Amino acid sequence: MAATVLVVEDEKQIRDVLRRYLERDGFAVLATGSGAQAIELLSGGAVDLAVLDLGLPDVDGTEVLRHARAHAHTPVLVLTARNTVEERVAGLRLGADDYVTKPFSPTEVVLRVRAVLGRTRGADRAEDSAARYGGGRLRIDDTRHEVTSDGARVELTATEWGLLTALAAVPGRVYSRYELVNRVLGYEFSGYERTIDSHVKNLRHKLGPAGPEVVETVVGVGYRLGLDRDR
Repeated sequence: MAATVLVVEDEKQIRDVLRRYLERDGFAVLATGSGAQAIELLSGGAVDLAVLDLGLPDVDGTEVLRHARAHAHTPVLVLTARNTVEERVAGLRLGADDYVTKPFSPTEVVLRVRAVLGRTRGADRAEDSAARYGGGRLRIDDTRHEVTSDGARVELTATEWGLLTALAAVPGRVYSRYELVNRVLGYEFSGYERTIDSHVKNLRHKLGPAGPEVVETVVGVGYRLGLDRDR
């Protein structure tokens, strides 16, 4: 069963973007801009993790955080514009499991959500979260942020990781360069679209001899993952 993530964010545009990215990654999502409603949803016991903005209009986000940890025992990823060391430490002391400051990449938020759930659900559940492709030739472990290709550990940059996980989300689906820019960075970056080719070249090299088979070029369109996901 998919984990349920509660997004508590008063800015509708950010809330909608996070919902879209989380649902695309397989999560069930509840979303609200109200701290009071967040406390009510947390009390219902159906939330596996909360992504919480501290700057809410009705109830201070720290109160929602206290409730999540003291009453609902729900892990919390704090999302906020409060970027000082003191405020980050204060949030962690209140029980936040991780901290992301604005502006942010939605892809990073999704990866951090997976990492927190992996830690809080225990080592066995974390191990089960690893996805395998092509009969185990490619293995992607979101919670440990690890990739292996033909049994060898592959060290990737943040952009290369984002590219690979975007392609692996739907194996065989062709993604244009424009889509990959937006999926990896979360926004359109002028002049970046064509440099995707360079990142793909580096990614293939790191994946070893299987690289061109793992990341296939579809001429005139873009790229796709060439391996099926194992059942």
